[in-house]
Amino acid sequence: MPNWGDVLNEISLNQRQHSGLAQSALDMVRRNYLRGLQKQTGRNIIAYYSGFLSKTNIAQLDINDEDKNGFMMAVHNLDRKLGLDLILHTPGGGIAATHSIVNYLHKMFKHDIRAIVPQISMSAGTVMACSCKEILMGEHSNLGPIDPQLRGVPTYGAIAEFKKAFAEIKKDPVKVNVWGPILTQYRPTFLGQCQHAITWSNKFVEEQLEQVMFKGDKNAKATAKQITKSLSNYQRNKAHDRHLHVEDCIDMGLKIKRIEDDPKLQDLVLTVHHCYMHSMMNTSAFKIIENHLGTAFVKQTAQKH
Repeated sequence: MPNWGDVLNEISLNQRQHSGLAQSALDMVRRNYLRGLQKQTGRNIIAYYSGFLSKTNIAQLDINDEDKNGFMMAVHNLDRKLGLDLILHTPGGGIAATHSIVNYLHKMFKHDIRAIVPQISMSAGTVMACSCKEILMGEHSNLGPIDPQLRGVPTYGAIAEFKKAFAEIKKDPVKVNVWGPILTQYRPTFLGQCQHAITWSNKFVEEQLEQVMFKGDKNAKATAKQITKSLSNYQRNKAHDRHLHVEDCIDMGLKIKRIEDDPKLQDLVLTVHHCYMHSMMNTSAFKIIENHLGTAFVKQTAQKH
């Protein structure tokens, strides 16, 4: 299996062979392995990569509505009868954009979509993975809780905090002096928006699990409800960025395929992942949506002159 260093050496060799053009070498090596993965699976491949690990404090690292254009470009010219393997590496994003993208992909591929998570697919990225019929993960892969964030605030946390404040002030009115500065930070309707976000997110995930991942299962509804409850359990998960490992995902009932069970698949998935990590670290790209044909939608930081 080519490791991180092996992939870098291959990119460097290609760069020397192509007049020192780093971008061309990165693209050639990455797309070569992406084609190899497609040949192995016999299914369409679309990779969705955010550079959130190496490029912090950049806008649009998250899942957003502009990504729809990238997916539309990537889907064009694919043989949709082959289904789709969606490689996900993302910190998450907005539930509205996620809902819209998932809806579009299901229309294109008739629900025949598998998620591949080489490393991290958190929050709304987990929502996307749960919208697939199966999730491929390794020992190093992580999903995350699906509790929504609103204006950077955990919605479950905000509601729980408000309830605690209400109970304490009701019991001892003097506590208003302690809670007052905190509660004044909540704008009107904020708590209502938090509850709506929670309801929407949970309902969507539950429906996707029932209608896609567990379609035809006699216990689909109950299973979907229990998994959604586990993924959105703020009290148990403690933090929005908690990493849920493959064993956690299997234990909660998700349909997980371990990539270690297929060494050739594991080799290709991890090599493709290393290629995207090198692309994010060594170019101005901070988001890539790309299919196995080499069609790519790339977002880049502004170049300094």
